[in-house]
Amino acid sequence: MIHKDGGNRLLGLRWGLIPYWAKDEYLGNKLINARAETLEERPSFRKSFEQKRCLVLADGFYESRKEGRVKKPFRITLKDGGPFAFAGLWDSWLSPTGQTINTCTIITTTPNELMEPIHNRMPVILQQDTEPLWLSADIPSREVKGLLTPFPAEGMVAYGI
Repeated sequence: MIHKDGGNRLLGLRWGLIPYWAKDEYLGNKLINARAETLEERPSFRKSFEQKRCLVLADGFYESRKEGRVKKPFRITLKDGGPFAFAGLWDSWLSPTGQTINTCTIITTTPNELMEPIHNRMPVILQQDTEPLWLSADIPSREVKGLLTPFPAEGMVAYGI
């Protein structure tokens, strides 16, 4: 994540973005994902997209496909099995008791060919060489919006669990 002094930090963040202006923390339960197409329009994400971009590190994710009344779970990873970074947003919220809570959300986009039969959305997985660009406080959000595309399907695998 980008810190206010301009440097990057590795921090544990709670999933579910609570914007700094929220009246209570329950809003974070609804903001676990942010649609790439509407980041600039949604008040919950606009300021974080401009100033508080982060990487959410992972080695895979899970998604379920509906098959009739049953949901079939899948694990999705990179073909090489290595770690990767989701494009994320973060914010700090001050609770009524004075506790600072740092939270985040991951950005989703349209699915690639691998994900399309499983789900109608997928997390934005950044190419490793674009991660510094995503984190750069000097690059305006309008210039990094082009990074919010589906990861190439040929670089991923999905298997039922």
